Amino acid sequence: MRRREFITLVGGAAVGWLLSTDAQPTRVHRVGVLTEAESDSTPVFNGLRKGLVDLGYIEGQTIVLEFRFARGIRDDLPGLAAELVRLPVDLIVTDGNSPARAALDATRTIPIVMGIAADTVAAGLVKSIARPGGNITGMTVGRIEQTAKRLELLKQAFPQVTVVTVLLNPRGLVGPNVNFPVAEDAAKKLGITLVPLAANNPDELRELQPSQLSRANGLMVLPNAIFWNYRATIVALVNAARVPAIYPERDYADSGGLIAFGPNIPDCFRRAAAYIDRILRGASPGDLPIDEASKFDFVVNLRTARALGLVPTAEFLARVDELIE
Repeated sequence: MRRREFITLVGGAAVGWLLSTDAQPTRVHRVGVLTEAESDSTPVFNGLRKGLVDLGYIEGQTIVLEFRFARGIRDDLPGLAAELVRLPVDLIVTDGNSPARAALDATRTIPIVMGIAADTVAAGLVKSIARPGGNITGMTVGRIEQTAKRLELLKQAFPQVTVVTVLLNPRGLVGPNVNFPVAEDAAKKLGITLVPLAANNPDELRELQPSQLSRANGLMVLPNAIFWNYRATIVALVNAARVPAIYPERDYADSGGLIAFGPNIPDCFRRAAAYIDRILRGASPGDLPIDEASKFDFVVNLRTARALGLVPTAEFLARVDELIE
């Protein structure tokens, strides 16, 4: 074979190989996101996206996020979960206990990653933290102990507080069933009387009046996805009642709430991306241990304090991680 013919043959083969390689379709993973939120334009889902980007995923090219929003209507979650199963998706990310339960009820084969959930064993979502079993794993937060801590912080900030309204959603999978008794135990030690105030849905939240809160001289909001969605409504109501209040996530303080103490949820979703990656690469979700929130926010909105004429103690302010001025 002549040299020129050999080069032409090899070169043609190389070009053919490159064209063949380029023609191979890139695997696009379809990931469902089931949430009670109203939009994907939130710090929480920005955290999820950041985690995916850090792992090399490109939204719209190598991964597609299929959001399904319940918009505060918990009864819509089962139907939305069924939609994701019918698509189908390769994996479902859930935002809170109720979406996780709806996803589990909809499928026992499609992997589920909890971006966040509370008291997962008590809620019946997993068998154990070390080996969740089945088709589910993800992130959790220890909200039981945080409930007592928030009440302690409120009392430390405002020692005059003796009666605290506790805003809760009775329909939460765990929520008031676990957190409220914990709050009652803490309240007895602190000399505080608790007054439960229930709201099951956005309409009931909007019907609340400042006068219902001003009968107490403090307020604590229990963690709940619907409350988070309507945090601006809650904060406006509480500030109109002019009572010192503590909330479970920093987003409340960013929205004008006085004090926020709790896990950084966007960071949990960022870390949940690692579960997504491992499962898409072949790992079994039931064998991946549940991880816990490691980053917490402790924020005080001093602008709100000044507007309401509230002065937290110096001892309390010395412990705060961030002041909004």
